[in-house]
Amino acid sequence: MSLSIGIVGLPNVGKSTLFKTLTKKQVLIANYPFATIDPNVGVVLVPDERVDKLAELSKSAKKIYATVDFVDIAGLVKGASEGEGLGNKFLANIRETDAIVYVLRAFKNPDIINTQTEIDPLKDKEILDVELILKDLETVNKRIDGLAGDVRAGKKDSIKENEVLKKAKEFLSQQKVLIDLHFEEDEAEILKSFQLLTFKPRLYLLNGKPEDVPNWDVRHPNFLIMDIASEYESEGLNKEERVGLGFSELSGTDILIKKSYELLGLQTFLTTGEDETRAWTIHKGDTAPKAAGVIHSDFEQKFVKAEVIFWEDLLKAGSYAKAREQGLIRTEGKEYVVKDGDVVEFKHG
Repeated sequence: MSLSIGIVGLPNVGKSTLFKTLTKKQVLIANYPFATIDPNVGVVLVPDERVDKLAELSKSAKKIYATVDFVDIAGLVKGASEGEGLGNKFLANIRETDAIVYVLRAFKNPDIINTQTEIDPLKDKEILDVELILKDLETVNKRIDGLAGDVRAGKKDSIKENEVLKKAKEFLSQQKVLIDLHFEEDEAEILKSFQLLTFKPRLYLLNGKPEDVPNWDVRHPNFLIMDIASEYESEGLNKEERVGLGFSELSGTDILIKKSYELLGLQTFLTTGEDETRAWTIHKGDTAPKAAGVIHSDFEQKFVKAEVIFWEDLLKAGSYAKAREQGLIRTEGKEYVVKDGDVVEFKHG
């Protein structure tokens, strides 16, 4: 399962420094707008102590973690929806991602050029929202026009699609972000097919220290305050070194990766053995056959049963053999909903 998260924001807010910290890749970081022109893509490991502990238990030859692709996208400016700055190129890059991290400037370093007249994360967020809303309006209007003939002809699917798009258009015209609004399941499926920019889950990353953003709007639960420059400097330190230097034990980038993973409604199940211990990405609510299909499509089609144990129970038992003796391994069928942290062995025809 390939997942991608776009890092977006106005110019010079710390996007490329964040990307470099996340991926350890050398990307162009410069103190002027549009230092990043083509999106950089980095594959980032999702930190997971369960993989480490199970690999030690099984004496695995390999450890394979879940991953997320982070995409560093060129800075957005007001008017991007009409082609200002890098305009449509920027917005097209966002369309290809599964979720968005808004990087909002909260730090007050006068040596870093600010393209706005003041430091105000909420105003910056509004600029980003408006540009994405305007682009979505363009997409929705174009599709509504394209459906007109089929709607007149009475085609049921087209009539339904048209109704959903008009509902979305009404919200967008009121400058509302679609992901914050309620849509029925069938309506959401229709909207997802258009990869609308404001219908993507988003996380707000305020670049600065907590004292820089005392009035951040608590109505936005998906937010994180991080001093990206400090995280860049401290990246690579182990937990003990971080604590010794006054940093939190878990790095800001680790928290961001985990939050981003949760943002997409994802979880992991695990497999372990001598060859490898591996974290597999699935959606919350996926059944055992669906999870088996992530390993191999044949496993889903020919699914027979799953042998399941929670990772901590396996560790406490000390081995698969002892866990089996203690009756800790359950046999589950097609209806079983896989839980985060399940260690699973699939049986298939």
